[in-house]
Amino acid sequence: MSQLSRRSLLAAGIASLTAVGLAACGEDEQPASAGPLSGKITFWHAYSADSKEVKTLREVIIPAFKALHSGVDVTEVAVPYDQLHQKLITAAAGGDLPDVVRSDIGWVPELAKLGVLEQLDKAMPDYQTLAAKVFPGTLATTKYKGGYYGLPLDTNTRVQLFNAAALAKAGVSEAPKTFDDLKALAAKLKGQNVVAFADNGMSGWNVLPWIWSAGGDITDAEYTKATGYLNSAQTLAGLQLLFDLFQEGQLSKGVLGGTGSTPTDQGLAKGQYATILDGPWMFPIFASSFPDFKLQTAPVPAGPGGSVSVVGGEDVVVMKTSKNKALALEFTRYLLSDEAQLAMAKVGQMSVLKDLDVVAVDPTYAPFVEQLKTAKPRPVVPAWPKIDDLLQKKLQAAFRGETSLQQALDSAAAEIDKLLA
Repeated sequence: MSQLSRRSLLAAGIASLTAVGLAACGEDEQPASAGPLSGKITFWHAYSADSKEVKTLREVIIPAFKALHSGVDVTEVAVPYDQLHQKLITAAAGGDLPDVVRSDIGWVPELAKLGVLEQLDKAMPDYQTLAAKVFPGTLATTKYKGGYYGLPLDTNTRVQLFNAAALAKAGVSEAPKTFDDLKALAAKLKGQNVVAFADNGMSGWNVLPWIWSAGGDITDAEYTKATGYLNSAQTLAGLQLLFDLFQEGQLSKGVLGGTGSTPTDQGLAKGQYATILDGPWMFPIFASSFPDFKLQTAPVPAGPGGSVSVVGGEDVVVMKTSKNKALALEFTRYLLSDEAQLAMAKVGQMSVLKDLDVVAVDPTYAPFVEQLKTAKPRPVVPAWPKIDDLLQKKLQAAFRGETSLQQALDSAAAEIDKLLA
């Protein structure tokens, strides 16, 4: 997920991706470039035209790459995030694609299914080396039908953000560490005009931390079916926690969407909400809008499945139609270099490299780096946007009292099975 929409290690199936899922390079590999690179490539991205990220791309990263490879040129093209997806789909149909793209992680399986992406674990002899450098949860976002069609470029996740003064009204000095702690906090806050937890929707980005931490899931590990997973007792328990809080007035009405609830950032800063889940971009937002508020963090409250959050961010992909694939692949490598990742970390983009000390760059990254060790990606399937929309609508209907939570999950699982088939 981009900033605009905005498990121990990973469970065995995800954590083993690097060690097991990456097949040894085969006869379809393209060897690394032998000799100097030359020519031009085009790089599409959704950095805002006036952002620090795009300035760093233009003034630091691309010039440094060109200094390493004299005689090459990289043309970067900024496309607004809400237009980039459609622009890629349209270009795929017309054959007018760029060479390299910074893609939302949710688009990679869709583009791979369309057949427009280069399978990088075949095209890059050093792919396994590069993949071993990144967080396993971020690598999982690039996988489609056994192949890897990109490399993680930047990442983020959600952690618990809390207002210490609001917790104090319940006689509590620490953020909830467990599901039970959150229930206890909600009980103590009744009558205090403070809501224990707030969120702004019921999409996968919102509810998956609770589902996974409860030991549940949306689908099986191979993404072939939802029945037996989305409607399991474990998934139900994670969502039941939120449902019960909502019924008690201790979960914000913002989960139903619309404009009838105070935004999570405002409510947290003003003490209306005790806790929220959100990403690293919130630190500069709070510093700008609420300079007197001291934002504090804690891990996602743990359930039977542990403390598990959701992976966000972007991947870098190379198009099959690139006329200068050697240069496109080399630019992709450079974007994963320590120097390029560090340059972007300095302007707010969280690195995917496990061993890069981004906390030294910005201490506010620390809780997110720790949470990423157990974070999981949303189902990496072409149908995810439809699944996500369906899931949110079904859950919101249950929270509005139009159906039971179990009925909503049963119905959603059956419909998602069809989307996965």
